[in-house]
Order: sequence, then structure tokens, then C-alpha cells
Amino acid sequence: MATLPDKDEQIIEAHTGLIHRVVIGCQNRGMVPDLDDILKQAEQNGWLQLVGAIRKILAGTRNDTVLSGLDDEDRVIVQSILRGLQNPETLPDLGAGADGAMAAPGIAAMINGARSGNLETLQLLGTMAQQMLKAGGDMARLAGIIRPLVQGERDADKLTEGMTEEGEKLVLAILKELAEMDAVRTSH
Repeated sequence: MATLPDKDEQIIEAHTGLIHRVVIGCQNRGMVPDLDDILKQAEQNGWLQLVGAIRKILAGTRNDTVLSGLDDEDRVIVQSILRGLQNPETLPDLGAGADGAMAAPGIAAMINGARSGNLETLQLLGTMAQQMLKAGGDMARLAGIIRPLVQGERDADKLTEGMTEEGEKLVLAILKELAEMDAVRTSH
């Protein structure tokens, strides 16, 4: 893969989850059932040209015509998607910079952000969940409860089912952080 300028690398790193989701969606739409929701949220956040280009790619367009009218950031993202479709080895590394032992406050903050519809947070959570699944054990179980947590599930027994003591501690710490965030939100 050609060496990308730092700015391009930063753009790709920030959108790795979306890039992977679109490439997977082009190959098997059933593997990314939340892709339409993510694209709708992106449109609501003003990413109209990017979503338009992604929808063209999902519909089968694989040439540079999808780059027409895109700004520099959108162009970098779409070019990465097109490269990934041609050669999956060019896809950005989902594991780069991901810390499987992320602290409860960070995870809770991302879940809270995703609950409010923040697209980048949703993408980051998706990427993090993929990393956790690869790690196996409690991390894979945590990946499996991220969506319920985003959707408001707070039953500790249900969420920690099958986890080791360490996994349970992490989930309980996340729940504590979320409860504190909810209390702040309702007091305003």
C-alpha cells in the first residue's frame, strides 16, 4: 500500500469502523444490520455527500465517479473503501490503537455518546466490539452486551451472565458510571 500522508492516515484511522462496515456490507449486507442506521445518522449529522457516495458503492458502483463532489475528508474515506473492496489487505487495521483493557469510564462514556446518536461514537463502539470479540473470553461477552447497554439495559445479573469475576467487576463499574451520567442528565 502506498504511504499515505499523515492527515489521510488520521482520517482513515478515525473512520476505520465505517470503512470496514461498508466493505463487509458490499460483500454480505446481512453481516452489518446496523449499517442503514449508521448511514441515516451520518446524514442527520450533515455527511450527505459521503453517505451518497457510500450508497452508490453499496448499489454496485466501484469506479471514481463516486468521488465526484466530495471534500478531501470524504474522498479519503471513499477511496479507502474502494481500495478495500479491490484488495482487503489495504483495509485499515481494526486493532491499531485499540486498548482491550479500556477503563470503565471510557466505555461508559462511549455507550452514553452512542445513546445520544453520536455517529463517531457508534463507529468507535463497533470497532471496539470487533476487537473484543477477537480477544475472546470476558471481552467477547462484553462485546455482546454493548448493544443492550446502549439500548438502556441495566440488569447487572443479566449483563454479567457467564463472566468471570474480573469481567463482572468491569461491567459493574461501567453500570456505575452510566448511572452517574444518567443522574447528571436528569438533574439538568
